[in-house]
Amino acid sequence: MPSLFDPIALGAIHAPNRIIMAPLTRTRATEGHVPTELMIEYYRQRAGAGLIISEATGISRQGLGWPSAPGLWLDSQVEAWKPVTEAVHRAGGRIVAQLWHMGRLARPDVSGLQSLSSSAKRAPYAVPEKNPYDVPRPATLDDIRQTLDDYAAATRNALAAGFDGVQIHAANGYFIDQFLRDGVNDRDDDYGGPPENRIRLLREVTERVIAEAGADRTAVRLSPNGDSQGADDSNAEAVFIPAVRALDALGIAFLELREQSPDGTFGSTDVPKLSPKIRAAFARPLVLNQDYSLAAAQADLDSGLADAISWGRLFIANPDLVERFRTGAPLNEPNPKTFYKPGPEGYIDYPALEMSAA
Repeated sequence: MPSLFDPIALGAIHAPNRIIMAPLTRTRATEGHVPTELMIEYYRQRAGAGLIISEATGISRQGLGWPSAPGLWLDSQVEAWKPVTEAVHRAGGRIVAQLWHMGRLARPDVSGLQSLSSSAKRAPYAVPEKNPYDVPRPATLDDIRQTLDDYAAATRNALAAGFDGVQIHAANGYFIDQFLRDGVNDRDDDYGGPPENRIRLLREVTERVIAEAGADRTAVRLSPNGDSQGADDSNAEAVFIPAVRALDALGIAFLELREQSPDGTFGSTDVPKLSPKIRAAFARPLVLNQDYSLAAAQADLDSGLADAISWGRLFIANPDLVERFRTGAPLNEPNPKTFYKPGPEGYIDYPALEMSAA
């Protein structure tokens, strides 16, 4: 049985351990969605991860409506990502870009555009009278073709920027998830209705990305169980199992699942996890995520449920998380107040072990 500290082949990427850094929005890019020098040090510090999955990175102006999140559609963005990937590689690490289209969750006050989704259903918000989202425009077939082109272009840009591959963000209620789930998608064309239609966009996006990067450098993230930012499904198994089978047939490098639980600390649900059934349908590396302890992570590797585990908030506070896990050293606690706060505080100033001992 593999240990978390054993190497693994994630497609063409050879990871020295199975402790993956999950994608984490940190809002340290410029208002124009260009990576900053702070991001070079942030990612360099975390190069000990088996693989770094970058923060969600916009594929287009239409698809990115979050303040100070980075993009990959402009030459200036590509150039600014290059020193980030170079720093990770010089430190011995590996990094893939997570490609992001927010769909109806793209705030118009940020993008300057009406949002786009599967259907004209406004996303909910915790404080309804302050809801920053608009009523989205249902994507036309031309919109879908343009979006596929945008994913292909962003993939080319990611490779030009030095990333080792890409991950398609198809989770958390964003654009692709808005097509997968019948709680949002009420289309009556080839992209709506039965599960085989609702997975069409995911399959087509993946095919376009593979055409640019190769299947062995293409990954996907899904969040199959429970409500995610207002996106839910009446029968998750009926849509996600066929989706996973399609991804397996396409030969992607790995699949990552963010799964909520009843006692989740960053989203919770009573909907059972689908990972056991997804494991049976997906023969390639499976990475599981959310609320894992070290012991629970190793147990899921021991059982064969997972091949690797990704951590998010622990990597925020512990840039040397792999070494802390390996040695049993105490963990720094993340400060949620600085997750999205501009500047270095809570970003590049968490101490590593040698700093803690000094």
